[in-house]
Amino acid sequence: MTSADAAAVLEHSDIWAQKNRVVTEEEWLQKWEMHNIGFHKEQGHPLLQKYLDVLLSGRSGLRIFFPLCGKAVEMKWLADMGHCVVGVEVSEQALKEFFAEHSLPYGEEPVPGVPGAKKLQSTSGNISLYCCSIYDLSSSIVGKFDGFWDRGALVAVNPCDRQRYAGLMITLMEENSSYLLVTVSYDPNRHKGPPFYVPESEIKSLFGSHCEIKHLEKVDDFSERHRQWGLDYFLEVLYLLKLVS
Repeated sequence: MTSADAAAVLEHSDIWAQKNRVVTEEEWLQKWEMHNIGFHKEQGHPLLQKYLDVLLSGRSGLRIFFPLCGKAVEMKWLADMGHCVVGVEVSEQALKEFFAEHSLPYGEEPVPGVPGAKKLQSTSGNISLYCCSIYDLSSSIVGKFDGFWDRGALVAVNPCDRQRYAGLMITLMEENSSYLLVTVSYDPNRHKGPPFYVPESEIKSLFGSHCEIKHLEKVDDFSERHRQWGLDYFLEVLYLLKLVS
């Protein structure tokens, strides 16, 4: 067996470690209620700052999608640059905290065809946040997007739902859209997730038949929180996905 074969076998066993792990909607809501949101970055994400030009590609007035957005501060940044931001998040508390923390007035309205869903929209109209399951959305409800910032989204989706999630994201991509995807790498035998370990082979399996996948950067994001999980390394890996015409 070659070292590459051995690595592939090891990676497969690593994926298997979390294969059946399911986090319920109630558990996510509880994380927000208990303020157990170590995944939130109050200063925004350095990788988005660094690769903003890759996301925007010199374009203005883009529609940019934040899947499982929480209260990401980058939504305000991009809206302030003149882009139209759309997010989706199951926790209404998270969305209300976003508007409150940025002193943004907003209105609420139901989402036609999605029972119980709400759209919270800034009064200025350039930030629209949907409070519902991401699987309740479709391009007929939210349209398509020129840019995606997927950080903390794919890695939060239950492994059994990844195919469904990726399929939805692909249907929301405009032809020339730039999809920035952040995954995490660590030993999944030591931590059950979330965030879940998603290796590059999985990205290729999920998106490879529709998208060109470019690995942009791998950064060490290890912290005391990860040490408490029993880990000895924790990496963030950034990819750029582009639809293949």
